[in-house]
Amino acid sequence: MSKGFFKIPQPQNEPVLHYTPDSAERVALVSKINELKSQKIEIPLIIGGKEVRTGNLETCIIPHNHQHVLAQYHVAGKKELKMAMEASLHAQKEWQNLKWEHRAAIFLKAADLLAGPWRSTLNAATMLGQSKTAHQAEIDSACELIDFFRFNIGFVEEIYQDQPYSTLHEWNRIEYRPLEGFVLAISPFNFTAIGGNLPTAPAMLGNVVLWKPAGTAVYSNYFIMKLLQEAGLPDGVINFIPCGGNELSDVVVADRNFAGIHFTGSTRVFEIIWQNIGRNIDSYKSYPRIVGETGGKDFVFAHNSCDVQALKTALIRGAFEYQGQKCSAASRAYLPASVYAQIKDELIADVQGIRVGSVEDFSNFMGAVIDQKAFDKITSYIDFAKESPEAELLCGGNYDDTTGYFIQPTIIKTTNPKFKTMEEEIFGPVLTVYVYQDQDFEQALQLCDQTSPYGLTGAIFAQDRYIIAYMEEQLRHSAGNLYINDKPTGAVVGQQPFGGARKSGTNDKAGSKMNLMRWATLRNIKENFNPPHAYRYKHMND
Repeated sequence: MSKGFFKIPQPQNEPVLHYTPDSAERVALVSKINELKSQKIEIPLIIGGKEVRTGNLETCIIPHNHQHVLAQYHVAGKKELKMAMEASLHAQKEWQNLKWEHRAAIFLKAADLLAGPWRSTLNAATMLGQSKTAHQAEIDSACELIDFFRFNIGFVEEIYQDQPYSTLHEWNRIEYRPLEGFVLAISPFNFTAIGGNLPTAPAMLGNVVLWKPAGTAVYSNYFIMKLLQEAGLPDGVINFIPCGGNELSDVVVADRNFAGIHFTGSTRVFEIIWQNIGRNIDSYKSYPRIVGETGGKDFVFAHNSCDVQALKTALIRGAFEYQGQKCSAASRAYLPASVYAQIKDELIADVQGIRVGSVEDFSNFMGAVIDQKAFDKITSYIDFAKESPEAELLCGGNYDDTTGYFIQPTIIKTTNPKFKTMEEEIFGPVLTVYVYQDQDFEQALQLCDQTSPYGLTGAIFAQDRYIIAYMEEQLRHSAGNLYINDKPTGAVVGQQPFGGARKSGTNDKAGSKMNLMRWATLRNIKENFNPPHAYRYKHMND
């Protein structure tokens, strides 16, 4: 029985380590990188806490050295997916009945383990498997994931404390129940922290989860699964099932116990899943919760009152950190002619000075894009721009996949505000600039709002406060995360809840209480201390 109202430690954002030469964290990280590179591991499915091997194998490679195989992983088929559903439902009763403070302790312990002995493992796995630099890995697979574990538990605590008003004679209370069935989590390759957040956020509310990681992130995501097991996650609460999309649709999304999906990935895939849910709507036990963060075509819009040096830095970091493979990455920029004249030469010179290569060389700013498919897609946009009379290549445009999937940071200038690379999501190190005449400021703002079907992130640059307020209003629906005089990337859990609308998702804001609320279904309980004993009301008396 409960013996108190327990409060968790106040969440705080994990400090970012800097990996300076000869620092203890750098020595540990380099050692772990060498250790992981020296071995090729076999990654099983984890279903009901047990390792399952199918014999259907895929490989995990190093994108910046694609001949190096880090691991082989087993791929789930329909049989294993049915096993995972059964395992989750078997674990459901005991997990949802476990006292809240014990569920919380598991994820708080996972955060502490990751902040300490597991930090170099997750960072090294992310650097090798997803070609992130030490800094990009640190802010992702260490700090952001630690923050998700700690802050999400804090949000759950806040949710549970939110109770309705009661009178002296009636006691009203709300019970926050988990969803009836299992949740499907589908995570992307580009953020290890998202891989950790999508399955654990629903689990914190007492839900059971099937977790499908992206094939190109199975390596780091497997270590997350092992971390959670070490932290004490009971068997079957989260089931690790790398698999194909068709099998998911045929088996998991079609099952009557499918209770919700927590998704980050492409807009088109999300739409297909939603369509499949609609086709199966009659068969579900409950209407599924649909939570998704999808694509982006994120903008930087500058006014002629802006700080030019701050704008230049934001364009470079926003567009080219992690090779532009962030759903929040700056992909299109609107610059007034007067500012463009000031910024052009310095911007080009700085971008041409960016070092691209193996992330194991800490002096490199960029690594490789994730795989051959991404390389081919991104370079097709560059080639299109090279041939177009409406575009001018300001810098970059070179690429080479001989050793790794390397693409030089590329800036395209276009005379057409609806040019292909201004409208379509590229997901690579390509920034397209449209230069507008200073006097056409209002029309350019309208173009920024109307050009893209997405609404994820955006940044505005100005020093004039009236102009800032005007831009903020005009771009009200253009971005779910709007940055003023800063790059459009780098949302921090608990500080900038992340998500967008339009074709960018359901805007349920990862890193906030709003997202956690989606994984609870409420039961209101009213208790009458002195119920009436006669059916007649007073107005019925003579």
